[in-house]
Amino acid sequence: MLLNLMKILIPATVAFALGIFITPLATHYFYKYKMWKKRIRTETAPSTEFSKIHKAKEASEVSTPCVGGIIIWVSILITVFLFYLLPFLFPNSAFLSELNFFSRSQTLLPLGVLVLGALLGLFDDMLEIAGHSNITRDSSWYTKLKLGIIIIMGATAGWWFFTKLGMDSISIPGDGLLYLGIWFIPFVILVMLATFSGGVIDGIDGLSGGVLSSIFAAYSVIAYANNQIDLAALSLVISGATLAFLWFNIPPARFYMGETGMMPLTMVLATFAFLTDTVLLLPIIAFPLAATSFSSSAQIIAKKFGKKVFRVAPLHHHFEALGWPGYKVTMRYWVLSVIFAILGVILAIMTK
Repeated sequence: MLLNLMKILIPATVAFALGIFITPLATHYFYKYKMWKKRIRTETAPSTEFSKIHKAKEASEVSTPCVGGIIIWVSILITVFLFYLLPFLFPNSAFLSELNFFSRSQTLLPLGVLVLGALLGLFDDMLEIAGHSNITRDSSWYTKLKLGIIIIMGATAGWWFFTKLGMDSISIPGDGLLYLGIWFIPFVILVMLATFSGGVIDGIDGLSGGVLSSIFAAYSVIAYANNQIDLAALSLVISGATLAFLWFNIPPARFYMGETGMMPLTMVLATFAFLTDTVLLLPIIAFPLAATSFSSSAQIIAKKFGKKVFRVAPLHHHFEALGWPGYKVTMRYWVLSVIFAILGVILAIMTK
């Protein structure tokens, strides 16, 4: 048990330290090459209230780097590579060999999704930096292309689960298994699209980092309870790297996470849900993401009928429209994230 705990905690600590260490250098290049959006969102704001919310943020949107997510996934990948490499550098150390958490059955797929999502998100951010926000925000063909790529990634993940890991069912908490057969693959696609839609939570300084770090910490506990030690280690590594990002993202943010951070993290979250067989508990474990995604979808549907469910969507902007300062929205999201993460962990363990 002690060795398993060290295998989980030591890499996570290293990932956090790496994130803190590389941030000054990364920040230097972010600002040197002006890696921020060249056009503010208020130019295409759908409502007066949305414009008011972002009025105070105009200067920071076009002067704060939007690729801070690089720090997260670079810290994760370096940590994984480091602990994979150590047994080769010190072949006589059984302890270092045990710390390697790279495995085909547990961490290969999430890491593959992380890398592909990070690169796709980085491409999206670079279009914004180059001033092509008319493509990323207003082009229907680009939106369809991005969704198509995510569907392909989801189908690939579903195929891996189904053919390589023999997964064809999902657990219904307290009520056994639901066998899906080949329909398991389309279900994976739907869940990955759903978690990806939660990426709209990255809208206030410190919000996404605090929420995601709690969620991945919860999945580390769940994976540990399932005796999936490698997966637990990777999940806490992601949480540690995200906390390092958060250290510099609290108001006033030194940089924003951007799509290169949100896209891989939300899609990796879907793989964690399936690998731990807690996909139906995901809306609870990741409640802030689910609620934020739901608010955007509900607002879009309501507007088709000439109505509005929220003053502004996503949900965190609705609270800002009510007069809550951004830091208060962020901290209350953090509190709710921890509460629902703990609740999700309890339900996941109790219903096994």
